[in-house]
Amino acid sequence: MKRTTIFTLLVLMGLLLLAACGGSAQPAAEKPAEGGSAGGGEPLKVVLLINGVLGDKSFFDSAQRGMDRAEKELGVKTKTIEAGLDETQWEAALIDAAENEDYDVFIVGTFQMAPYLEKVAPQHPDKKFIIFDAPVNYDQCQCGNVYSVLYKQNEGSYLAGVYAAAMTTYTDLEGINPDPIIGSVGGQEIPVILDFMVGYEQGAKDTNPDITVIRQFADSWNDPAKGKELTKAQYSQGADIVFQIAGGTGQGVFEAAAEDGHYAIGVDSDQALIVEDADPDQAARILTSMMKNVDNSLFRALKLHLEGTLPYGQIEALGIAEGGVGLARNKYYDQYTPDSIKQMIDEAEQKIIKGEIVVDTAFK
Repeated sequence: MKRTTIFTLLVLMGLLLLAACGGSAQPAAEKPAEGGSAGGGEPLKVVLLINGVLGDKSFFDSAQRGMDRAEKELGVKTKTIEAGLDETQWEAALIDAAENEDYDVFIVGTFQMAPYLEKVAPQHPDKKFIIFDAPVNYDQCQCGNVYSVLYKQNEGSYLAGVYAAAMTTYTDLEGINPDPIIGSVGGQEIPVILDFMVGYEQGAKDTNPDITVIRQFADSWNDPAKGKELTKAQYSQGADIVFQIAGGTGQGVFEAAAEDGHYAIGVDSDQALIVEDADPDQAARILTSMMKNVDNSLFRALKLHLEGTLPYGQIEALGIAEGGVGLARNKYYDQYTPDSIKQMIDEAEQKIIKGEIVVDTAFK
């Protein structure tokens, strides 16, 4: 998710704008047996290789939930490998898994893993690979055994921007001031994070053209102290709602919200429900989350694999219409959000689905 080639960005741009499938003309995979079986009565065996660690309460944890659901509902056998935070070890971890793990399907995610997968997948034509939140470059690798799934985070973030802009002047809610100022904290200034921010800012400006949106980057995915520092600085500038798009660093955004009595918007998962058992005070300060439904997309991919219809050798982009992204409408959202703003969100969502609102993208 943190580095990519210019070509890959251009491919992704077109996919996000057109919401279409693309890729090479390589033939689809041969249909595997159904019912959780890879053939011969053996269950389908799937490896999730994470270029990081679990526990981010966001992106990778969502992927793990997809694996857990697939194991429970589809009867597949799963294994998760945490490759750690040292990027220099990620390629070796993928090579080792593909060569030594007796599994049928290997799943990786983020832009950083795409170049490694382009090398490894062609060396194992008898195995299948899935990459989420990034595509491989099908024109430059023999990757007919790779399925790429992307998410239109700009669409979901548009809704987050509409929501934040509407809520930031709703002074009936304690901790909200009358100033039209909101913020965002990104993990790094890279295209996929900018895509969140572009959608967020467009949604905010469409709701209130006079709004101020503060944009900052932590330059880290695992530094809650930095996330807290940046968020407190934004609160001091008049913001009362901050959208965290920073992985584990975003934990600091929630800490700042709880300490300062303001609010945050989570990302990738329904983060309020994830943190509420450990810290109900933090959960109560997360108004909603822009969910990138990695869990649903991976479950869907494995289900389609078992049915023999997963389009290997191609890319799919999942937006609001496909259930790939959206806002969390949980008990906190219901408690804090007036009906007029809920209606505003519902209307914006439908307009995106119908094509009446076209959300800008950072992939240009």
